[in-house]
Amino acid sequence: MSPNELSDLIQKNDKTLIQQVFELYYGKLAGIAMRYAKDNTQADLVFHSAFERAYNKLYHFRNQKKSEPEKILIEEFIIASVEFIKSIRSEYYVSSTVYAIDKAIKNYDLFENNDLIDFNKTDIETIIKALQILVPSQRLIFNLHVIDGFSIQESAFILETSEETIKSNLEKARFNLQKNIEKKLKGITI
Repeated sequence: MSPNELSDLIQKNDKTLIQQVFELYYGKLAGIAMRYAKDNTQADLVFHSAFERAYNKLYHFRNQKKSEPEKILIEEFIIASVEFIKSIRSEYYVSSTVYAIDKAIKNYDLFENNDLIDFNKTDIETIIKALQILVPSQRLIFNLHVIDGFSIQESAFILETSEETIKSNLEKARFNLQKNIEKKLKGITI
């Protein structure tokens, strides 16, 4: 669908047209919700909450003739997903006691210098499951920075925390994700 067609659908704000946008983007947005949530049940809650918020935000942008409504929809969906997970206070503020190996120069790229796992040959289900069992703060920053491409500064702003905290959680997420995938590949239930 072209940006103009999507903008036209959103401007009309008709229930059947909202359903069309929902159906058109369900797969992509449901995949995002799965990455941010801890399980399928939470992913459903994240999806519905985030879709509503993202669609409403996009509807309010309708008169500004944004040239990339799909990009806005996805970015707003991601931010709404983060907000939903952060709103679950009993989950979000779980601290991690796992410390990654101390290095003079930290590398936050999961896919660089990794001799143990070939991520290009690891199935998506294994990666999603390993990602879902990370503590929420690690799962959020890994998704925001590594997968969705937000900078450290943008991630810190979205998560309302310092860049140092973001970097620490990102390092822990990288370490824990590798360990979770290694366990899964060795046949250990995660």
